[in-house]
Amino acid sequence: MIENSRSKAYADAGVDITAGYRAVDLMKSHIKRTTTPGVVSGIGGFGGLFAPDLSGITEPILVSGTDGVGTKLKLAFLLDRHNTVGIDCVAMCVNDVICCGAKPLFFLDYIACGKNVPERIAEIVSGVCDGCVQAGAALIGGETAEMPGFYPENEYDLAGYCTGIVDRRKIIDNATMRPGDVVIALPSSGVHSNGFSLVRKVFDVEKCDLTSPREELGGVSLGDALLAPTKIYVKPILALLEKVTVRGISHITGGGFYENIPRSVPDGLTAVIDRSAVRVLPIFDLIAKTGKISERDMFNTFNMGVGMSVVVPEKEVDSALSILKNAGEDAYVIGRIELGAEKIRIC
Repeated sequence: MIENSRSKAYADAGVDITAGYRAVDLMKSHIKRTTTPGVVSGIGGFGGLFAPDLSGITEPILVSGTDGVGTKLKLAFLLDRHNTVGIDCVAMCVNDVICCGAKPLFFLDYIACGKNVPERIAEIVSGVCDGCVQAGAALIGGETAEMPGFYPENEYDLAGYCTGIVDRRKIIDNATMRPGDVVIALPSSGVHSNGFSLVRKVFDVEKCDLTSPREELGGVSLGDALLAPTKIYVKPILALLEKVTVRGISHITGGGFYENIPRSVPDGLTAVIDRSAVRVLPIFDLIAKTGKISERDMFNTFNMGVGMSVVVPEKEVDSALSILKNAGEDAYVIGRIELGAEKIRIC
């Protein structure tokens, strides 16, 4: 197929069709790791086929999410490190889907690049597959588009799409939220994949030292701290949903606390966050100090060390914390639900 697809005219225009086939061959072993029982077709067709297991589901509802990695990719370009941004791409989609209570089923990725370097594409996809394994989702398809003249040769964009499933009766319904409910934080791994336009400006990343250990970051380099992949919360949340009443879930992404927590709080209630309880990571202190950014703006832009918040009834807090910790999450309480017109208050 590779020889039959060779086009000298297209290659002269900057597109190497055969590079795409080589990239697929290199990524096959990674994709195989994501295979789940529902996968019907292998990669290479015009569409990915998946047969969901509907046993025990009375009224199946599909939940979809799509997102990209954003300008965090600039750090990957600068450090020439491409095996973790795929985790970010998966995380940004599956962490949204799980907020509805939906279990991710499958994932598709889209990579657009200036020049198709098969080894680099395979490295990117290896990260996507790592993310899919963490989320329990299958990578059943994708697209690599070589676009010379549109993207620089050594740059690319990465986006993804996820579909999950939930029984209608198990969809997270914030209408059940009550005053006295408790807000639990699930720690983040760092900046995750939001706010990087501001991060890049603060540190002037094209010119600063990204590789030397930083004392204020516990000996980690700035590049390593910023490129740390987004945490995937699917399995801990699914474990929680099996045994605890969950009345709201927020994925803390762009817009930070002030935009995302209110999305899971109904009218008439306020999530009162105890600022002193929030375990702010050192990277955020460094961003704020270097950029002279107000605390209000920090909480309105970044996750500040909280990648996801969950609201549960007060009587189930201890059980929820125990389940999350058994699932590997050092979860802790950061606030309560009270009556109020504003949906969030940090004090």
